[in-house]
Amino acid sequence: MKFIVNIIGIVLIIVGILLLFYQGYTYTKHEKVAQLGNIQVTADTEKTVYFSPIWGGLSLAAGIILVVVAIRTKP
Repeated sequence: MKFIVNIIGIVLIIVGILLLFYQGYTYTKHEKVAQLGNIQVTADTEKTVYFSPIWGGLSLAAGIILVVVAIRTKP
């Protein structure tokens, strides 16, 4: 049980650090604007997904708490 809590804590710490450094990502979406017979008009639009730094901080704090609790508990 102690091993599983320790692993979950380490994973939460890694996810928290990643969320604090990478605050979002951008992707391109191809959208069909109009179609006349066989002719299609498309447009490329960039969409951005943002991650709140609050989630990164909470994940980091929860991971640290889990690791500390796993270390301090008796086997």
